[in-house]
Amino acid sequence: MPLRPIMTQIAHNLEEVRRRIAAAARKVGRDPAAVKLVAVSKTVDVTRIKEALAAGQKIFGENYLQEARGKIEALGPGAQWHFIGHLQSNKAKAAVALFHLIHSVDRSNLAQALERAAAQAGKIQEILLQVNLAGEETKSGAPPAAMPDLLRETARLPHLRVAGLMTLPPWLDDPEAVRPYFRGLRELRERLLQLNICPLPELSMGMSGDFETAIEEGATLVRVGTAIFGRRG
Repeated sequence: MPLRPIMTQIAHNLEEVRRRIAAAARKVGRDPAAVKLVAVSKTVDVTRIKEALAAGQKIFGENYLQEARGKIEALGPGAQWHFIGHLQSNKAKAAVALFHLIHSVDRSNLAQALERAAAQAGKIQEILLQVNLAGEETKSGAPPAAMPDLLRETARLPHLRVAGLMTLPPWLDDPEAVRPYFRGLRELRERLLQLNICPLPELSMGMSGDFETAIEEGATLVRVGTAIFGRRG
């Protein structure tokens, strides 16, 4: 009988995160397959990302364009890359060239820059609109009241496809304290859908400390770094 390969720590962590995702989805009657795991690989070296790829992880999230470019070039095809950090308008061309989904569109001028870059590249760029539900000055995101107009403007751009919403709630130790923000994003989506502008299938919310709560409230994309790759130095 052939020996089973020794599971790396990252592979073990991924298995555990996937188990927790499935359990959280089933708890509220959702299909676990409806939740996609984004492995947040910022500051993680290529060798460790390769371990995650070998363990079946396909989607990776990066916060910084220059760092991401080196990894994407080194790893080649096989992974899908999402941009999850704050994006400057003058970096739109690079972001369109590198990323399948951009989670952090929060203003009209950035959407316009992405539209121009996507048109030049001959690409339909998928994006999420980032919402700042808590009104925190230190975080990006449009306020909820601005979302109907931003959605209308962005949905008209022919080379962008608004796939849904994203939020970064306040940093709180208790996942239950964060639940109202996850619920708030889901309820905002429900209000926006009533405007009949476009479908919004994706909700990007939840990280290592609270992704199960986010799934219970409807997350379709969870952004998990520490629980997969360990704490960053």
